[in-house]
Amino acid sequence: MSDQRLRILLRRRPTGAPVLDDFQFDRTALPEPCTGEVRVRTLWLSLDPYMRGRMNDAPSYAPPVALGDVMTGEVVGRIDASRAPDLPEGTLVRAPVGWQSHAVLPATAVPPLDPLGLPPQLFLGVLGMPGLTAYAGVLELGRPKNGETLVVAAATGPVGSLAGQLAKRYGLRTVGIAGGPDKATLLTDLFGFDLGLDHRAPDLADRLRAACPDGVDIYVELVGGTVFAAVRPLLNTHARVPVIGTIAHYNTAATQDGPDRLPLFMREILTKRLAVQGLIVWDYAHLHERFLSEIVPLVRNQEINYLEDVIDGLDEAPRAFIGLLEGRNRGKLVVRVAED
Repeated sequence: MSDQRLRILLRRRPTGAPVLDDFQFDRTALPEPCTGEVRVRTLWLSLDPYMRGRMNDAPSYAPPVALGDVMTGEVVGRIDASRAPDLPEGTLVRAPVGWQSHAVLPATAVPPLDPLGLPPQLFLGVLGMPGLTAYAGVLELGRPKNGETLVVAAATGPVGSLAGQLAKRYGLRTVGIAGGPDKATLLTDLFGFDLGLDHRAPDLADRLRAACPDGVDIYVELVGGTVFAAVRPLLNTHARVPVIGTIAHYNTAATQDGPDRLPLFMREILTKRLAVQGLIVWDYAHLHERFLSEIVPLVRNQEINYLEDVIDGLDEAPRAFIGLLEGRNRGKLVVRVAED
């Protein structure tokens, strides 16, 4: 085993889209745990869009990454040094290690992970935070009813793809939106959407209107931008809009040019009695056991499909993350940091 750890630090705050120079590579001696602590060796690192917001020094639901600190993130790893009797060496865990090969954490912050015979990295995707987000968004905030229509963009990703599959199980018509014809085909062929639309092709608003002749009852908001502009006029009375992300705006350095449509949207919230609610997955931690009990058997039996983009090597994380924000990935993006 190497006696060094690799860390990827936030070197500077991006202006607009992140670039490689915003990150810094740092090699240090392996830290040793103290009493009540464990050292985790990262096997898999999750890369997620929310990390872009943590690079900004701005008020949010979580504090930003400080300059010079390790980029935030969840990992699956193994304990390779322990001074906590309940977590011996070799224990598989899921932990907030961040973008680094090893980290020392309090044992209380490192829950053991039973992968239940499935690939452990799935607990960073379809069976992890993204999966629980989709579950809460569709079932708790969406309140699906048979025969309704659900629309979701970024729909080949871990949140959007599970949202569509859950909605189908509740008898909804599902329309997925993704970037590029290949992704649009995956929506129907792999994830079972009734229709997949390419948002990069012309006339998205017209194609979406044709795809939703009865309007939209649940819009799972992950993207914003032109997709939101196309969906907004189609929202039915009493439509529900779980707001999970607005990735189209994450790299925006300033307010975009163009007319302000917010007043119109606010009026429609009133006149159509829309339910628009932000969703932070922490608020739904109480659903975690129920979520796993329902979704794990469906994944095991291949009744729920998932798609992974695997990148090899922690040093590739910055480049892969930049690509994630540009829509280059097709499914859940994970970095294989070390072989188990």
